[in-house]
Amino acid sequence: MTADKTGPLGGVKVLDLSRFIAGPLCAQILGDFGAEVLKIERPAGEDSRHHGPYWQDESIYMFLYHRNKYAATLDTRHPEALGILERLVAWADVVVENYRPGTLEKMGLGYERMKEIKPDVILVSISGFGQTGPDAHRGLFDAISQASSGLMSMTGEPGGKPTLSGTYIADYTTGYQGAIGALAALMHKERTGEGQLVDVASFDTMFSALGIRLIAQLMLGLEMPRSGSRDLLTAPVNVYDALDGPIYVQAGTASLFARICEVMERPDLAADERFATVDGRMANQDYLEGEIGAWVGARTIAEVSRLLQDAGIPYAKVASVAEVAQSPQIAAREMVVEVEHPELGLIRVPGNPIKMEKTPPTVRKAPPRVGEDNAHVYGAVLGMTPEEIARLRETGAI
Repeated sequence: MTADKTGPLGGVKVLDLSRFIAGPLCAQILGDFGAEVLKIERPAGEDSRHHGPYWQDESIYMFLYHRNKYAATLDTRHPEALGILERLVAWADVVVENYRPGTLEKMGLGYERMKEIKPDVILVSISGFGQTGPDAHRGLFDAISQASSGLMSMTGEPGGKPTLSGTYIADYTTGYQGAIGALAALMHKERTGEGQLVDVASFDTMFSALGIRLIAQLMLGLEMPRSGSRDLLTAPVNVYDALDGPIYVQAGTASLFARICEVMERPDLAADERFATVDGRMANQDYLEGEIGAWVGARTIAEVSRLLQDAGIPYAKVASVAEVAQSPQIAAREMVVEVEHPELGLIRVPGNPIKMEKTPPTVRKAPPRVGEDNAHVYGAVLGMTPEEIARLRETGAI
């Protein structure tokens, strides 16, 4: 069993009908905190299983979002599929899905039907544009969310093309929001006995994360341009090239600017009235960045880091993924977790970023291969006999 009876969600049963990132991540978060999660996918495996790169013929893409889950297969177009899904809904406390709105209804398993089967069921529906509104019918992937929400227009260098984030930030953030919605719904259910629909849209999630640019538009009608690696509100803040690579330096507040002037041995900059205020430094950041860049460029990252650290100025070497994955800080925070797979051997996956004193998240089961747990799901959970399971396999249902 993947359920952790000592975890805060021990005893909670989750049916994961989702695929790709946002939905599976939502279900995985619940699993990390002790829920028993059953993932249902088509017999050939969800599309993500066919994306490289691969480890022993298994897509490592799947390693990111499917630990602490049982994986079972089901052809949802098979004549017996609806009956099986209804039995799984009756078992579940929470159902997670990210089909396009209306798909579950076409399958005969919309939210109203789920409530008939399990009156207190919680349905977490994750979609591109939500269950309502003129764009509800539209399909969406992460990049579409970044483009449509305004995020892409903010990203990149001034005067350059809008740029995607380097990771699937919309999918990740939407998965987190889905998990928050599920937890709130579980709390409400505990208090009242009522289930509910949790409607989470990637578009909404990204729109809500636009920050100061959004509120500046709403309140002031102000359109803030792309700022590259600069800070929107303070200066000087940017990436500078040291002798052996880039380093990011945050010296935008009055106190930090005074400190970097001292570190650089430039009392003239500290005394210059042009740089005495935030507005003044923002107006003259090209000049200030040129002076700081020249100072950084004559030194190694280690030299700059030591001087800035001693002065209490925030900084960071612009690390590669390989460098940060091997850093002592990542090790200390247990952000890389090793889990043994019965067939694939040792797998390394990202740890859960939430650290809790009493009920920490755990990784108890490796990401499963396609259909790995059919016997458990159809046998132990649904009570089918080996003969019934074999018949379903023979008819192509699973």
